Formats: sequence, C-alpha cells, structure tokens
Amino acid sequence: MLRILFSLLSVVLVLAMESSTADEQPGNQQPRRRPPAFGRPTPGPEDIAAYPAPPESFLVRREGIPHGKLEMVSYESATVGTTRKMNVYTPPGYSSDRKYPVLYLLHGIGGDETEWQRFAQPDNLFDNLLADGKMVPMIVVMPNGRAQKNDRAEGDVFASAPAFAVFERDLLSDVIPAIESRYSVDARRETRAIAGLSMGGGQSFNFGLGNLDRFASIGAFSAAPNTTAFEQLIPDPAAARAQLQLMWISCGNKDGLLGISQRAHQFLKQHQIPHTWHVDEHGHDAKHWSSSLYWFAQSVFQPAG
Repeated sequence: MLRILFSLLSVVLVLAMESSTADEQPGNQQPRRRPPAFGRPTPGPEDIAAYPAPPESFLVRREGIPHGKLEMVSYESATVGTTRKMNVYTPPGYSSDRKYPVLYLLHGIGGDETEWQRFAQPDNLFDNLLADGKMVPMIVVMPNGRAQKNDRAEGDVFASAPAFAVFERDLLSDVIPAIESRYSVDARRETRAIAGLSMGGGQSFNFGLGNLDRFASIGAFSAAPNTTAFEQLIPDPAAARAQLQLMWISCGNKDGLLGISQRAHQFLKQHQIPHTWHVDEHGHDAKHWSSSLYWFAQSVFQPAG
C-alpha cells in the first residue's frame, strides 16, 4: 500500500513540475514560477555536462535555408478504440525515393502531441541542425502518450496516469504501423529510436528497453518516477550491450527528479553498458528539454566510428 501511495504522489508532483514550465516557453516574457521539488537534488562528481549550452539562436527560424514540414495527422487506434492525433515532422526535401529513420518523441504527463511544439519549436531546431549538416535527415513523430479516449490534459489528469502505460501497446500496434504505412520509412530496428521528457522519458526507458527488438536507440530527458527499475528493464546486460546503439540520458542538476536518472546512469556504468550521461545547470523545465533534444538529435542514427 505504501508503495502505491508513493507512486501516486510521484505522478502528482511530476505533473505540478511539468505544468509550472508553461511560462518558461521560449519567447514568453512572463515571470517564471519555481517548480516544486520532488526531492532535494544531490549532484555528485560524475553529474556534469557532456555538452556546452546550445547557441542562443538554436530554436529560431532561419530564413534562407530549406525548411521541413510539421503536420498534424490522424490515425485509427485499435488499442484505444478511437481516432487519435500525432504531430509529424518530415525533413526538407522529403522524398519517397529514399527511406528515413524515425524518432518517436514523447511528452510529459501535463502535455499532449503539441507539447514539444510549445517547449522547443522542434521544426526550427531540426531545420537548423540539418542546414548545418549536424543531424541525419529523419522523420520525427510526436504522438499523444495518454492512451485513452479523452486524451486531453484536462480535468483530473492524475486519474489518467495509467493511460501512459497503456500507450506502449498503442505505440507498437497502432502508431508505428500507421507511420510506416504512410511515410517512406526505414523500418529496421537500427533506424528506429524513442526519446522523451519527464513522463515521456520514463516511457522511453520502459518501452525502449522492454522492446529492444523494435528500438536500438533510447533517450530520456529528466525521466519521471514511472521509470521501471533497471534491474527489471535490463535482466541481461550483455544482451543490452549488444543491441543498444545509443543510450542517452540527461537531467538538470536543479531537478528534484535527478535521482532517477542517476540510478539509471549508475546501473549502466556498473554493467559496462555504453551511454551518454549529461547533467546541465537547469531544473525540470523547457530549457533542459529543448537543449537535450538539440544534442540528442545530433547523436541519434549517426554512423558508427
């Protein structure tokens, strides 16, 4: 009973932390609210930045470069029993004459399929990286990770927390087949990645590591308490070492959820599973998530060597 109560409290606090970032979107000049802490973060000597801060203009739309397309598309979800929506980015020059890798990019408990668009202007971010030759051309899918008929972040969102676990079935059975039937996709596991922020970071750990036959690259940005213990997610470290192409973990050193990512890092280090561990100066906020996406996008699907 205590474990259940702790898990429920965790979800409520994560929701409050994510909701408090709504006024920290780039370009919003309102005063910031300090997100409530889930716990006092205790950074250690290994909890340092693997990358510098992105350039100030990394989210700004640049003229004079090719631009991709961000569009809202619908799909039929047999899992949920309704028509659902997802945001899909296709790179400049998208053509059915080539096959593209796909990144499935997940949101937090207080968001939906538009959250990344609000927090990070992903189309601008990706266009800029592609123009500078820093990113592999890819399709990026931003679905709604709340797999229930009313999937809006409204009312008692606390009650909808179980729908984030149900989304694993929707992703595998409905979202991925819909994308691969409509777009020119390289459907190999090596060219399929999953990443997300907060609740979506926990989903990325759980769904990615739980389906290494489907995903070869995983990114988690300030993962939430929905993260399953790594001893359960990786029962066979040797197999995970052989299957993972990229494991990328980040968190802010002011984030009250830092301990979740620290435990993931320590498990991977103990079992000699290669991974990126990036701790910046932010909290549980849009600045951390957008900058993490900036660096993760440059790492995923890159040729080995």
